[in-house]
Amino acid sequence: MLFLNREDGQGLVEYALILVLVAIVVIAILTLLGPAIGDVFSQIMNAL
Repeated sequence: MLFLNREDGQGLVEYALILVLVAIVVIAILTLLGPAIGDVFSQIMNAL
């Protein structure tokens, strides 16, 4: 009775890990493509 099987938080932990993985991938992509995106916006602003 002292050690009950508690799996309530397991799904939450899995979703948190997926969210962290997605965040890391998005940060990596923005780090790599950030300057290129900035250049595109600069060209658009210069054209206006």
